[in-house]
Amino acid sequence: MTTDIFLLLFNLFLILLSAEIFTNGIEVFGKRLALSQAVTGSILAAVGTALPETILPLVAILLHKGEAGHSIGIGAILGAPFMLATLAFLMIGLTVVAGYVSKRRTFVFEAEIPTVRRDLVFFLIMYSSGIFLPMFLKKHIVVALLLLFGYIAYLYVTVKSESEGILHEEKLYFDKIFGKVLPVKRFETFFSLAQVLIALFIMIEGAHGFVSALQHFSLKIGFDPLLFALLIAPIATELPEKFNSVTWTFKGRDTLAMGNVTGAMVFQSTFPVSVGIIFTDWDITGYALLSACLAILAVAIILGGILIKKRISPFILILSGSFYLIYALLIIKPF
Repeated sequence: MTTDIFLLLFNLFLILLSAEIFTNGIEVFGKRLALSQAVTGSILAAVGTALPETILPLVAILLHKGEAGHSIGIGAILGAPFMLATLAFLMIGLTVVAGYVSKRRTFVFEAEIPTVRRDLVFFLIMYSSGIFLPMFLKKHIVVALLLLFGYIAYLYVTVKSESEGILHEEKLYFDKIFGKVLPVKRFETFFSLAQVLIALFIMIEGAHGFVSALQHFSLKIGFDPLLFALLIAPIATELPEKFNSVTWTFKGRDTLAMGNVTGAMVFQSTFPVSVGIIFTDWDITGYALLSACLAILAVAIILGGILIKKRISPFILILSGSFYLIYALLIIKPF
């Protein structure tokens, strides 16, 4: 028991540390390439943290043939958008409040409204299409291609859209540590990318270690394995996006914080979903359909708040976490 708790805390520390290193590296990399905050947050950071966890459903579907592999894959595909649409937004909202109370930031959440609005609209269209269109269209391949082309369109619109560049000046951690012995300044683009990749590796290992330790701990205290798979494991797999956004929110980099989550949501609602549609029977029912509908509803409420008030309220982000609570209560009830 003591070992499990130590491993939980150690891996959580690794995730937090790597999130700080990742956000620092991705900011410097984006600034060196003169990329906008929208591109840096919604594409580079989002895909960078989402791509590794996308491997899980791909392996389950493509390598582990049969119903069990397909079920695991579909669960992982649908779990990612749900966790991002509920708990990730909850953590950003709570971080704003905590930062304001501790006088580390203002209470006003200053993410670029056009960037967030675009991401949420793309997510709602793509994810709703991926969930509901296959119920009515026999040729699922058409829906899969629609999603893939949709993400390409999203990339194009994001790159072409107006967005502020990265205004703040961050000194690369590699430069602080190795600047006296390595030519970091001269090859800053290379070293910033190297720092991002190293941080991503540590982050992934920390997340996997956290899941493993949490699973052992849950079993020892008698927590049901099915509940663990449905409620706890998906939280841990989305830790990279959550902690990256928490780090950026504390620093007042609100566009990067939101873009990291909303960009990952757009990616998770297109590429992995298209793989699931093509290689499985994609029969979305029960708890899987419930999680998808709650994710869509949570995002629709946030988008509605943006369209009405022309700003993002930390409280409406916190409210999104209630949809996870609803999901948890409905799942726990039969046990």
